[in-house]
Amino acid sequence: MSAPLYDAVLFDRDGTLIVDVPYNGDPFKVRPMPGARAALDRLRAAGLRLGVVTNQSGLARGRFTAEQLAAVNERVEELLGPFGTWQVCPHDDTAGCACRKPAAGLVLAAAAALGTTPQRCVLVGDIGRDVEAALAAGAAGILVPTGVTLEAEVAAAPHRAADLAGAADLILDRHRLLSPAPRPRVARTVLAVRSDSAGDVLVTGPAIRALAAGADRVVLLCGPRGRAAAELLPGVDEIVEWRLPWIDPEPGPVDPAGMRALTDRLRAVGADEAVVFTSFHQSALPLALLLRMAGVDRITAISEDYPGTLLDVRHRVPDELPEPERARSVAAAAGFVLPAGDDGRLRVTVARRPRGGYLVVHPGASCEARACPPENLRRIVAALAAQGHRVVVTGGPGERHLAAYVAGDAADDPGPMPLSELAGLLSGADCLIVANTGPAHLAAAVNTPVISLYAPTVPYGRWGPYRVPAVRLGDPGAPCRDTRATRCPVPGHPCLTGIRPHDVLAAVHRLGIAVPEPNHDEVAA
Repeated sequence: MSAPLYDAVLFDRDGTLIVDVPYNGDPFKVRPMPGARAALDRLRAAGLRLGVVTNQSGLARGRFTAEQLAAVNERVEELLGPFGTWQVCPHDDTAGCACRKPAAGLVLAAAAALGTTPQRCVLVGDIGRDVEAALAAGAAGILVPTGVTLEAEVAAAPHRAADLAGAADLILDRHRLLSPAPRPRVARTVLAVRSDSAGDVLVTGPAIRALAAGADRVVLLCGPRGRAAAELLPGVDEIVEWRLPWIDPEPGPVDPAGMRALTDRLRAVGADEAVVFTSFHQSALPLALLLRMAGVDRITAISEDYPGTLLDVRHRVPDELPEPERARSVAAAAGFVLPAGDDGRLRVTVARRPRGGYLVVHPGASCEARACPPENLRRIVAALAAQGHRVVVTGGPGERHLAAYVAGDAADDPGPMPLSELAGLLSGADCLIVANTGPAHLAAAVNTPVISLYAPTVPYGRWGPYRVPAVRLGDPGAPCRDTRATRCPVPGHPCLTGIRPHDVLAAVHRLGIAVPEPNHDEVAA
């Protein structure tokens, strides 16, 4: 059995666990939210530790005393059962403290008190501040909206549930999907398939490590756009690069000779079984047919189509599952799980730098609809530099003029670099500022916080930075939401044009990044 996805569940108090009574200091006014006790008991029975993280500005404003607050919290435990930690912010918004949500302080303190890390916690709350605090700490967030929750907060939430029972279902179902299915035999050679871009390959990394833990050899079939990322993944013994015409965004005509050559190459791999990882728009069945022709005995993949005997394991996954967990669930359906001690975060093998007191801005994006306007980014870079931050602007192939324009005279522009060097640069950065594209996943893979300039064309809960401190900026309810558009369908690109320099400066502050001491060493050499 695999280790649980989470060790702990943290809850906001007012409006989440109990009915919100503004500035309540009277324990006799405490009323649990419907279904709260049953949901909490299910989580306790699953072995999860529970905690409370709550803003209580009434203390700072003199609306109740510390003794009255303690009495209310004691009443909550009488009605709902014990909690392993209570973390309370006693300040109001004027204090500028590090604990008041949406800052990450309460989540960090609760994780430490419960003997775990924020990345193994999920926070359940009823307003945007709760979810934002979770993301800033690197934890997962689930929003349970009430009558006071704003529409923009609902749109921005990575995961939502109708009530506490639904939140408990979501947490326990995500663990269940990562529990291994019985295996018919031990695999010697497994062929993993992810023939997409670099970001798609990176988020498959934890699943690849699960395959490596249960097989003697892992061969990864990827496309040319993902090759550089594949070379960084732990657990990959061999790479087969091949452009698949039903996956490539700009495919040429189907070449029968090329398909025969691919079948021959797959036969030469000698795989006992294959695990196929696909995106929303791809069918696994063409490749499954080729794999059968190449003599692969057992194939696992996600399939909404009827696969007949092309697949041995036809897997189903909820759309809202984060992409790394989606891939891990496919591996688990095939019987592969991460080894003990592997926390399931993204990971790459690179020469890492110590944190260097600089920020990285990556202005490019894999498609037009996800790109933040260059003039916005140029102003953001100038504002960061004016505040005293050292800024490095990077760019991918074909983005040199873009990077130079965004950097201006305010930032360093180190020029083109391979993905492995970009990973090293990101590993030393205090954070990355980027659209929802491959470098965001690369930053997560080296444990660097991300300020995500996120176009909502694809769901944030599925494709946002995974298990790393993050702040999401942009309009989550823009008309392009969930369109999966590659070219912006809305005049003016409203989801990202509204991001201003002060929004990014506030995000840097939320992540706890201080202006470094003056230092003239080159960070991008």
